[in-house]
Amino acid sequence: MERLHNDNLGGKTTTAAAQKFLEIAEIKEDVVVLKNGSIRAVLEISSINFDLKSTAEQEAIITQYQNFLNSVDFPIQILITSRKLNIESYLEFLNDKERHQKNELLRLQLSEYSNFISNLVSASNIMDKNFYIVIPFSPIENKQQGFFSNLFNMLNPKKNIIEKRETFETYKNQVYQRVDHVIAALSGIGLRIIPLKTQELIELFFYAYNPSVYNSTSIEDISKLEIK
Repeated sequence: MERLHNDNLGGKTTTAAAQKFLEIAEIKEDVVVLKNGSIRAVLEISSINFDLKSTAEQEAIITQYQNFLNSVDFPIQILITSRKLNIESYLEFLNDKERHQKNELLRLQLSEYSNFISNLVSASNIMDKNFYIVIPFSPIENKQQGFFSNLFNMLNPKKNIIEKRETFETYKNQVYQRVDHVIAALSGIGLRIIPLKTQELIELFFYAYNPSVYNSTSIEDISKLEIK
């Protein structure tokens, strides 16, 4: 994660990891692990144009959504992110087509279209919205272990590691049962639901806390960014 730099009155620079200020302990195996031991799965949800639907379709969507809310017996968080639309890759695609276009008229039309899109996005400040559902699983906190339990864990590190792994797998299975329920309930509305993978989760949080680099940074190697 990006580090924060602050200058104090003495002119010295203090560097602190951004992770210190987050509740995230790590991101692994397609889930977010928080410092309190709970985990989160994140689903990316497509949008639908509700206003273009017929009255009957709108009523069916509302009824299906009500059924979904009534069927959920655990908390969820609906997250909407807004970022300035990044069309650099699309403009590069158009420029490439223009360079290889042999027809002079089509090449001119491509050039004018590319300029139009670029000016439109710059002038209108068009935003790209993304929709997510965050699904939690919070295990019941265990009572603080006593002295002899802690001593036993110290003397048996292998057993302790195995138990922690089994606990993580149990929690992950629990949260993905909820994920399956949400996907099944919302698919009937016509929404496309995709659980975010580890790389996508890292990118989501990286750009959320570093919005200024969203349009200029490409994350390739997750091993250098995964929170540990």
